[in-house]
Amino acid sequence: MTTTKTIGAKIKAWRAIKDLTQDELAKKADLPYPTLVKIESDAVQNPSIDTVTKIAAGLGIGVDDLIK
Repeated sequence: MTTTKTIGAKIKAWRAIKDLTQDELAKKADLPYPTLVKIESDAVQNPSIDTVTKIAAGLGIGVDDLIK
């Protein structure tokens, strides 16, 4: 079975698992807070691979966990 979760939904789910606020994750990922909010709310649906890599690192997971 495949699920078609957006990258924003996956980030939000992983952030909940890791018990991080959006602000905490933005700081860990070295991203502006508004950028993370836009990605999580799907206002930005195709973030750059650099941004995805930073978010994955901030969450302590692999990029694959966010894009698969």
